[in-house]
Amino acid sequence: MLGLKPIKMLPARERVAAALRKAIISRQITEGEVLTLENTAQELGVSITPVREAFQILERDGLIDLKQNKGATVLGINETTLREHFQIRAALESEACALCCRNHIDMSRIEQVLTVSKEMIKKEDYENYSKLNQSLHMEIWTAAGNEKLKKMLSELWSGLSLGVKMTEAEYAKKSIKEHEDIIESMKKYDTMEAWRRMHQHIERSLEDVLSEF
Repeated sequence: MLGLKPIKMLPARERVAAALRKAIISRQITEGEVLTLENTAQELGVSITPVREAFQILERDGLIDLKQNKGATVLGINETTLREHFQIRAALESEACALCCRNHIDMSRIEQVLTVSKEMIKKEDYENYSKLNQSLHMEIWTAAGNEKLKKMLSELWSGLSLGVKMTEAEYAKKSIKEHEDIIESMKKYDTMEAWRRMHQHIERSLEDVLSEF
């Protein structure tokens, strides 16, 4: 037994926003489609409240247009919107890594999540690897000690890096190596290197998405 604490997960509203954002970015949900609170809640297996809150997040992102009593119209997405989304994530996540280094945080929890992530890859359990990927990022946001930063990153999370041209195994092996490099820099409290490696990690995710856009 590794004695791990439960895996951190996003709050319900951000999980719903991430699921919808991913579907819009991948064009599973197309421009002009109308989403209703009731149907979306039923399909995602949640109550209406987190869906309503998720719609507000996505409206701020410019991905949907909310009309009172008429649901949400999907505005679609283009390359510029995608680049802006990932550029903001790269800046904020890199700063979270830098804050962790400056504050000389205890790395044990982050290292534990990385260890279990590697085990999931060995078992070819890519569904749980995806959850641990999210958990690892959240551990870094939390450890940075800036609640405003953590909230912004939670609302930006899309979980979208894997596209149709890249298998789950290919994605997992690529991302775990990048995670190892990021964490190695953080363990040394090397602020600039940790910042740089996280920035590259998010930029690579963007390029993977754009290659199939």
